[in-house]
Amino acid sequence: MSVSIKSAKFDAYNMWLQLSDGRALGVPLTYFPALQNASAEQLAGFELSPRGIHWDELDEDLSLEAFLSMQKLQPVRPRSDRKS
Repeated sequence: MSVSIKSAKFDAYNMWLQLSDGRALGVPLTYFPALQNASAEQLAGFELSPRGIHWDELDEDLSLEAFLSMQKLQPVRPRSDRKS
């Protein structure tokens, strides 16, 4: 993949990824419970790789390819919140 993540930032609700081709992706943290429940310090403890972003402390790996290939992500909700 010729595109890579150049930087990542977080606000209270979103992860913002700056890509090497100039695009910026904003992804709600609610899509990733491990990130949504993490402290600002834990979120800042990420490592970028050519394939994506990784948090060792949170045991979370997200691939850039998945971000770019998904048309619409669905938030993850506990089973008790899902409609039957």
